[in-house]
Amino acid sequence: MNQRHVMEGFRVLDFTQVVAGPTTTRLMTEMGAEVIKVELYPNGDITRSLPVDREGLGVTSYFIQQNRGKK
Repeated sequence: MNQRHVMEGFRVLDFTQVVAGPTTTRLMTEMGAEVIKVELYPNGDITRSLPVDREGLGVTSYFIQQNRGKK
């Protein structure tokens, strides 16, 4: 069975930060869109610097969860 994603073939520029925008664009990636995240220079998305970074990755688990699948 070859299932086509609803947003396959769409390219989206993501300028969003914090909750609503990143959640929406994450859902777009799950529906097949190519989402390119654009961040502010020099510090990037403000959710990168939330207080919890236990894994030492330089980003928070919230940032990773909200931006998975994005370029």
